[in-house]
Amino acid sequence: MVGQIPKETCPRPFLKWAGGKSRLIPQYKTHFPKQYKTYYEPFLGGGAIFFHLHPPAAILTDINAELITTYRCVRDQIEELINLLKEHQKRHNKDYYYDVRAYLGGSNLEKAARFIYLNKTCFNGLYRVNSQGKFNVPLGRYKNPNICSEDVLRAASAGLLAAKIKQADFTDVLNHATSSDDFVFLDPPYHPISNTSYFTGYNGTSFLEEDQERLRDTCAELARRGVKVMVCNSDCELVRKLYNQINFKIYPIAASRSINCNIKNRGMIYELLITSY
Repeated sequence: MVGQIPKETCPRPFLKWAGGKSRLIPQYKTHFPKQYKTYYEPFLGGGAIFFHLHPPAAILTDINAELITTYRCVRDQIEELINLLKEHQKRHNKDYYYDVRAYLGGSNLEKAARFIYLNKTCFNGLYRVNSQGKFNVPLGRYKNPNICSEDVLRAASAGLLAAKIKQADFTDVLNHATSSDDFVFLDPPYHPISNTSYFTGYNGTSFLEEDQERLRDTCAELARRGVKVMVCNSDCELVRKLYNQINFKIYPIAASRSINCNIKNRGMIYELLITSY
């Protein structure tokens, strides 16, 4: 009998990512389409759904240029990247963290190593930039952060080999997904459920109500073509209204929130999983 594949050799996210979907996959499983040929993820982030599904073909995009550079280096230059991360691991301390955070130069490979290093050592793995586009998350409280997970990185590299990776706005998916052979998973910045929950730091701009409407229109066009569409978002009146207007199916999903400035607002909440099929 063939034994199970060791967990560390299975492709899985190599980044910590606020709002990542790894813990929600058990609730998502029954909603994934049974058949498709090409997978699209226009808000790539940590890529938990991509790594879980391990599709035969994929187009992965995100508006975050540094994130896309990092994914490409993981796919194409994994051993060189690991060597740079080992150097970060050796030199890590408080002063070093802030020196690396302040440095914006270097090759794409050096930028990718910087991105992963900061991700593994900053507060809660949060990605946030200021209005000048500079990463500004403080050092996290970790005694011994695992900056270079070699097995995880190599497995992720193997999992990405068949994927096309590029920087693009989410509407770029309309240039590629055209039929029922395509499956598009969209994990956008969530619409705020309170006046204090706007998250504006992902690329220096906000994802506003008009962007949510633009996303809805993109989903409607994809569905018109027969593309299988899955969207997740916050459980709020606006989101329900937008997707009821195009007759998508809406499912409540229980999720745990761990990042909130008010500790009383942490814990179990509901969000929405929305499908065209």
